[in-house]
Amino acid sequence: MSDTPTPDVEIDSRGAACPGPLMDLIGKVKEVDAGTTIELLTSDEGSKNDVPEWLEEAGHELLEVQAEDDYWAIYIETT
Repeated sequence: MSDTPTPDVEIDSRGAACPGPLMDLIGKVKEVDAGTTIELLTSDEGSKNDVPEWLEEAGHELLEVQAEDDYWAIYIETT
């Protein structure tokens, strides 16, 4: 069992279609300080690919992607 990161902020985008979850994340990243751990909850399958791609381009760190029953929990650390 992995050590799940402890989020400072949670974004619940379950039920939102692409690009909603990514746009929710981008908006929140602009509001928080560097070093903030964000948990993005998304039921959009595209997010598990879109979010890591955006993080790499934007320079933030992907900590973990966890598959749950009907959604994904994506953990990010802002830089």
